[in-house]
Amino acid sequence: MQPFAVSHISGRFISQLLSKRPGISQIKQIHAQIILQSLASTRLSLIDSLIHCYLHSKSLSSARILFDNHRSSPPPHVLLWNLMMRAYSKLQHCSEPINLFRRMIDTQAKPDEYTFTFVITSCAHQDSVLCGQVVHGMAAKNGNLLNLYVANSLIGMYAAFARVDDACEVFDKMSKRDVFSWTSLVSAFAKNGDMGKAGEVFRRMPLRNDVSWAVMISGFISAGMYTEALSYFQDMFRESNPNEAVIVCALSACANLGAFDHGKWIHGYIDGNRALQSSNTMTALIDMYAKCGRIDCAYLVFNKITKRDIHNYTSMISGLSIHGRGEESIRVFQRMLAEKLKPNDITILGVLNGCSHSGLLQHGSLIFYSMESSWGVVPKIEHYGCYVDLLGRAGYLAKAFGIVKTMPINPDVVVWRALLSACRIHSNLSFAERVIGYLEQLDCGSYSGTKVLLSNLYASLGKWGKVSQVRKVMGKQKNPADIGCSWIEVDGVVHEFRVSDMLHPQIAEIREKLGEILKRVGYAADATRVSFDLSEEDREQAVAWHSEKLAIAYGLMNTTSGASIRIMKNLRTCEDCHALLKTISKVYDREIIVRDRARFHTFRQGKCSCNDYW
Repeated sequence: MQPFAVSHISGRFISQLLSKRPGISQIKQIHAQIILQSLASTRLSLIDSLIHCYLHSKSLSSARILFDNHRSSPPPHVLLWNLMMRAYSKLQHCSEPINLFRRMIDTQAKPDEYTFTFVITSCAHQDSVLCGQVVHGMAAKNGNLLNLYVANSLIGMYAAFARVDDACEVFDKMSKRDVFSWTSLVSAFAKNGDMGKAGEVFRRMPLRNDVSWAVMISGFISAGMYTEALSYFQDMFRESNPNEAVIVCALSACANLGAFDHGKWIHGYIDGNRALQSSNTMTALIDMYAKCGRIDCAYLVFNKITKRDIHNYTSMISGLSIHGRGEESIRVFQRMLAEKLKPNDITILGVLNGCSHSGLLQHGSLIFYSMESSWGVVPKIEHYGCYVDLLGRAGYLAKAFGIVKTMPINPDVVVWRALLSACRIHSNLSFAERVIGYLEQLDCGSYSGTKVLLSNLYASLGKWGKVSQVRKVMGKQKNPADIGCSWIEVDGVVHEFRVSDMLHPQIAEIREKLGEILKRVGYAADATRVSFDLSEEDREQAVAWHSEKLAIAYGLMNTTSGASIRIMKNLRTCEDCHALLKTISKVYDREIIVRDRARFHTFRQGKCSCNDYW
């Protein structure tokens, strides 16, 4: 549409122009003509059309000004209210649809099913339970609960609130359901951590789509059930081709399990499907390879990306950091800055972790103290925790303690435990007991992990009476997350081992093999590192059956001579296992790659890549 300059245009002609959805510059010219010819008061439908055009052109502010100045009687049609609410919903301005809904009710305009859908969705995003329940009641009073879209949005809202019973009640009363209804209920159970119920509903679904599969797979990942996530991913191939979201979820499961073969297969699938070759999948591939111990493959993916974004860089930096390659992570960080990309909070956290695990105190301090002034990233509690860890590992306990006491955020258990871990590294009992005093003031679910650190410190100093006291307290605070667990992938199958495991079908042969290994390398358990109130013999037995030892025995039994062995562990590797793995790598001439909770350890010829700094 070309610009026009006329002294008079009829209202009918203006209406025709607006119906053609003109561009923003033409809309403003038409708006000017309406004002000049005083048509706003006589042709109210033109204002409605003008608002519609502004919204279509994504000029929400102009539309809102017109809408707020609407002086029609009766008030704006429900369609106009809905258009405004939808526009704000799309922009995630979730408070505005709720505010508009209140105004709409005040004008006594009658909401329809679309109104309720937008408002209910906004309540879910606002995490406003009370508001959501009020709107639910109004929808019932208005006779809209039988509408499929309203019911679906209610299930989604209650899923977001983790109110599974309410979601089920809405679902059970529905006379008609679609795939979104079923998926929303699956999501409700998954968000509540009940993957058993989520699976039951999923299997009952008459029809599934990519979103349904993605909800199940991501639910398993959130619950730490990575093997199940991969199993569902494999099942999905029998029904449909996975989309980008499902691929990213599956790669996350591979990363957490260390399932390199599975991840490599997914990489091949991505290479054969151009539509899946996005920044998100490349970022997930870098993360997967790094967490599977193949930082070389992560580099290959990273270097093949023609236009790297902040997410690609962040994944690469974080991968290098967990491998203890701090100097390389800094070089990649500097390369990112040279490309005029601005780091985000996760990028900064990744490079700080690299500095911490490599002892790069000067670099880490410079980045920490310049992150806000140079890149506008305000330090979060995770950044403070990482910097405290960096200082503590380097032996600056007093300075680290000063940071904790003066930081503008209340320190959480993670920050205090970083300091406590440093006390253990440097065998500083008096400082550790001060830290414990602060930790005891915190009420947190992971408190037993703190007690483990303290008991390990007492044990390393031979203070078994103190160990006994700590363990008695821990006995009342048992947490399944504190049980040592290791995974190893052999021939595409992931095997799981727990400390003193007796459940694996080959456990008798594995234990026999482990005994043979320990005898060959001349192993004697370092019982001083086992913080149990047990006899010396029992302490040696306890440490001898740690989960990574069982996994290494299985790996040596079932892989060819010279093949690398990769093990993933949910807890920090203890000093005894670390020393043993160094010896095994030399005696058996194997590369052994272990990822513990903090970082990677690559054992070759009796040495570890961490240089005993972890």
